[in-house]
Amino acid sequence: MNFEEQCYELLKKIPEGKVTTYKHLAKALGSNGARAVGNACRKNPNAPQVPCHRVVKSDGMLGGYAFGVDQKARLLRKEGIAVSDKLRVNLEEYLFEF
Repeated sequence: MNFEEQCYELLKKIPEGKVTTYKHLAKALGSNGARAVGNACRKNPNAPQVPCHRVVKSDGMLGGYAFGVDQKARLLRKEGIAVSDKLRVNLEEYLFEF
């Protein structure tokens, strides 16, 4: 499997109602490439079934999403994750670590 495919397999392991960070996902892949994870998420051909919307920045900010950050916020809220008006998630409450 290439890096993107490995990334997608890990994305499937993030449970509904939880998020991880680009940095945590990169570390789980044995990489320091948080930006590479972001690029893989951006190219995800099976979103939202492969839940790249569950990946946020290390400070809890939502970051980007191919379908727009407002759609990312809607999907996360639908899964029970509180997203602030400033588009931030409380990582102490919702972080999933591999």
